[in-house]
Amino acid sequence: CVFFSCFFISSLLSDFFRGPTVPTIRLAGLEYVLHFTAVDGKIYMRSYKVLLKKSGCKIPRIELEEMGPSLDLVMRRTHLASEDLYKLSLKQPKALKTKKKKNISHDIFGTSYGRIHMQKQDLSKLQTRKMKGLKKRPAENMTKEDKGRN
Repeated sequence: CVFFSCFFISSLLSDFFRGPTVPTIRLAGLEYVLHFTAVDGKIYMRSYKVLLKKSGCKIPRIELEEMGPSLDLVMRRTHLASEDLYKLSLKQPKALKTKKKKNISHDIFGTSYGRIHMQKQDLSKLQTRKMKGLKKRPAENMTKEDKGRN
């Protein structure tokens, strides 16, 4: 039970300090490292500064320098709360839950896009510019020459 709770706390701390998931890492942008270890009922948290040293190849040599807080956490409580207290702690107020708006999406830059649903339009009733050349002539007014062209 102690191992499980240490593992749970270790993963909880890792999730709390985790940044965004990225496919590749640019070494020049990496400054600090947080390291969590769970051993024998204790959780060790160490923070390191990343030092990039010159090496003979394209990729620099990486060294870690210990800095900042170093914590040795000990699990003293090894049993969970009662079932009703656990359910009470998980309740969230309804005001915090946001309602999802239908047919609205956002891109990575924060621009909102909406989808509008319309009825099918009848293009024969569409008003266009009135030009003399586009008017339809009645069949009686058409001469023999016009019928020969069509």
